[in-house]
Amino acid sequence: MNIEPGQPKYQWGQRVCAACDLVNDGSYPDRPADELLVNAGASGEVVRVGTVSESGAPVYLVEFAENLVVGCFEEELALA
Repeated sequence: MNIEPGQPKYQWGQRVCAACDLVNDGSYPDRPADELLVNAGASGEVVRVGTVSESGAPVYLVEFAENLVVGCFEEELALA
């Protein structure tokens, strides 16, 4: 079964902000699980746009601070 990928709402280089607090879901290797990574309202820049292979949903790598790049789903982001 092929799932058609959704069109990304945000593009590479676009300024965005965290729509909610972003916590480590275990995928950020240098931080404890459930640690707060980014406060809601923090601004960042989209540095890569990808797709979740299972669902086709867009996923974004956002640089919020120097050397703090976090993977985010659309519902976790808003325009800055």
